[in-house]
Amino acid sequence: MLDSLIKDSQNYLFDNLLAQWLKHGIHPELGYSYESLNHDWSVNPVGRIRLLSQCRQLYTFSHAFIETKDEQWLKPLKPLFNFILSHYWVDEAWIFSLNDDLSIKDRQSDCYALAFVLLAFSYYFDATKDKRALEFIEHTHLFLKNKMACEQGGFLEEFPYSGSLVRRQNPHMHLLEGYLAAYKATSNQSYKAEIKKLLTLMSDYFFNAPSASLIEYFNHDWSVHETLGVSIEPGHHFEWIWLLHQANKIFPDKNYLEIADSLWKKAREHCFDPKGGIYNQIHANTGEVLDAEKRIWPITEYLKALCAHQSSDMKTQKHLVTTLTFLFEYYLIKDGSWHEYLDAHNKPKTHPLPATSSYHIFLGLIEVLKWSKSKR
Repeated sequence: MLDSLIKDSQNYLFDNLLAQWLKHGIHPELGYSYESLNHDWSVNPVGRIRLLSQCRQLYTFSHAFIETKDEQWLKPLKPLFNFILSHYWVDEAWIFSLNDDLSIKDRQSDCYALAFVLLAFSYYFDATKDKRALEFIEHTHLFLKNKMACEQGGFLEEFPYSGSLVRRQNPHMHLLEGYLAAYKATSNQSYKAEIKKLLTLMSDYFFNAPSASLIEYFNHDWSVHETLGVSIEPGHHFEWIWLLHQANKIFPDKNYLEIADSLWKKAREHCFDPKGGIYNQIHANTGEVLDAEKRIWPITEYLKALCAHQSSDMKTQKHLVTTLTFLFEYYLIKDGSWHEYLDAHNKPKTHPLPATSSYHIFLGLIEVLKWSKSKR
């Protein structure tokens, strides 16, 4: 059963999802990714084209080439990279988005998006050896340090800073992902130092030991936000579990793996719908379901955590069969598209295909394929 699901995952990922997005989701002349597609693969204009979307597509195709050495995934890389540099690096800063006509829409620099510059450019460099990527990884690092670093630790959500008092763990989680990739690509000790700082934020603030939960929202001083702080996202538990295992290879520390195990146990106990699937949100203290609908990305993040954290191969195989079976039955469509949302009863909701989601699908399935290969 698992062997068949592994083969289905391989075929879906490369023969369908990536092939279809390459054919329909990349502008044939300018090389950028559309922000959204309809289920018939036509372009779905949404009024903006984000830096985030471009970077996630650059990462996905770069990683696909690294894993397969298939030249078709190499082909879109330089045009997409060049488009990002020419349209989003403006006045020595990364802007947030363009209009559909490619004029500038939002000049704000977004911390979350900058994390994906680090990730995408690191994988792009690994795929192409284009040294411009290293230059702009460093520009991005220095911009974060000089413009967005916060006295209380971590980074502000945006630049210029709007004065918002709500801070999130989410951009910092992806900055850890980005700096892990940047350090792997460069061995730059400054990037390694940022990894350590982000891990300290996790252990000191993001992880709440009494509730065994990953807190999402904070006040400016990293105290838990009084109202927003009780809502947790299971998908982020799984993302952090996977990241803590990756970071532990650089900074071995049993505390990181103990945190990962606490997050795992909390999510396994409270975040799975008995009907199948993973809830969008639960209450940190009570485990009460706050949002019973189910986006696709939490279950793909669960696949990553499952491959990294499970203690025995037999348990991993069992859960992979259950999860992949659910994924193919309820989310993934044979032509390479997918259902972005399920409702509380696991019925698909009408929703187009965001350019940002293939990053989650790709990384979840590629981790499964790598795990399977390592067990042969």
